[in-house]
Amino acid sequence: MGAMRTTKKLDTSRHDRRLARRMTEEPEFKAEFERQQRTIAAIDEIVNQLDALRLAHALSKAELARAIDKNPASVRRLLTARGNPELGTVVAMADALDADVLVVPRKKPPVRRRAAATS
Repeated sequence: MGAMRTTKKLDTSRHDRRLARRMTEEPEFKAEFERQQRTIAAIDEIVNQLDALRLAHALSKAELARAIDKNPASVRRLLTARGNPELGTVVAMADALDADVLVVPRKKPPVRRRAAATS
């Protein structure tokens, strides 16, 4: 019998403490961290919706790739790996799945005031 392998859990407590400290002490860091989290969540949501539509249309990843004239490996990577897909590919996939890509504002934009004219 071979030796049993044990997996040692990675200790991230130092990183967690440092992140918590920076989030409370550095407003610029916190704002950028939160912006990046929103970006990642938005990309994940779009990719997950595209994959759900692909399944609803009963298409394989290779069939979807052929429909948008892309390499099957690139579609497979887009749907399974974390990353930042090209917007053109996302739009082409949505179109092939009879869907649209929309940007929806989170809140009403602030009213812009014109600077007083100087004469």
